[in-house]
Amino acid sequence: MAREISSTSITTSGALVPAPRPAAGEARFVNGMRLDARHWLTVAGIVTVMLLAAPWLWQRAERFETGPDYRIPYQLSKGYWLYERALQRIAATNIPVIGDSVIWGEYVQPDGTLSHFLNEQSGPATKFVNAGVNGMFPLALEGLIRYYGGPLRHRKVMLHCNVLWMSSPKADLSTEKEERFNHTDLVPQFFPRIPCYKADLNHRLVALLERHLTFAAWANHLQTAYFGQKNILTWTLEEDGSDPPHCPNAYKNPFAQITLAVPSEPTVDPERGTNSPRHKPWSTTGEGSTRFAWVELDQSLQWAAFQRLVKCLQTRDNDVLVLLGPFNEHIMAEENRLAFRRVRDGIARWLEQNHVSCLVPEPLPSRLYVDASHPLTEGYQLLAQRLYRDATFRKWRSAPGARAVPARSGSP
Repeated sequence: MAREISSTSITTSGALVPAPRPAAGEARFVNGMRLDARHWLTVAGIVTVMLLAAPWLWQRAERFETGPDYRIPYQLSKGYWLYERALQRIAATNIPVIGDSVIWGEYVQPDGTLSHFLNEQSGPATKFVNAGVNGMFPLALEGLIRYYGGPLRHRKVMLHCNVLWMSSPKADLSTEKEERFNHTDLVPQFFPRIPCYKADLNHRLVALLERHLTFAAWANHLQTAYFGQKNILTWTLEEDGSDPPHCPNAYKNPFAQITLAVPSEPTVDPERGTNSPRHKPWSTTGEGSTRFAWVELDQSLQWAAFQRLVKCLQTRDNDVLVLLGPFNEHIMAEENRLAFRRVRDGIARWLEQNHVSCLVPEPLPSRLYVDASHPLTEGYQLLAQRLYRDATFRKWRSAPGARAVPARSGSP
């Protein structure tokens, strides 16, 4: 007799016949389990609690030390969830300084940035906080502030505008040729269209999900802080560049990587500071010949993003002061400066028309620039001194700000 395998049986001849009914008292067992509506609701509830609770509990378990002159470490530049946590710690009386690597301080130590020297000028009454992120540009900065800048609401903010991002179609990201650039998860994924951004649909959808799902942003934080911006599988299979290839992480316990302490900047960074070989003037003669292919403002993707960012801050009841430059005009050929000034003046005019306080400081001495837009330590110091002598800056700083919200404990 054929053995019963389901509700039907197969005879030796291959025919299907109904399986015999179980004898009285005989119990049948199956491996599968069918969930009714109540069970599915229970599962959904458990998953929802995990999605909401994990990031919340992690913030309370993970050590995150900020303190004076804190800035998001270079290796954590893509830690947007961490950036939001840092903003939450800013005291109500403090002023965040938002921008790209110029504000962050690409060539200087934390105590050589613009925010540091502004604090030297301001005294204890007001503290400026470095809210810059390395590698930012307007199209990405708009996404960073829109989706992770909620704690900035109802306060004064200082926003840097770097015209370098309009110095060519490539910098503007408006070329059709595919270009690789930082912070792709922050830029508009579908609209407005970025011609040189050729990411596939899966990458774009994941980027959108991370912006709106805290759990996904937290998972990205784990990869950024503990696994070198890689998922665990990629980290495990990472090669060390030797020949033959060797995977040093293959037999490591990935959970041992999680120290529950946010990595901090190195005390001595060979890439930054006055002792770094990178910390030097762009030229020994101060005579430039660079010709930038400036993009007209009405055609610039980066400028359109900066405009949207300003509008976003205004709708959040922020009192915005825009610092326009100072760009290194010395690096340009003389005939190229007219086009630059047309772009610069057009930006200043739009800000004035939209009732945004704006500072357009004169260029620093040539010897105080590292490149087209980054000052040396002494350059930041001189810029801070000039800002404090500016009547517009003093009026904006001393005027009653927008309604501020209390900061959380641990404010820098």
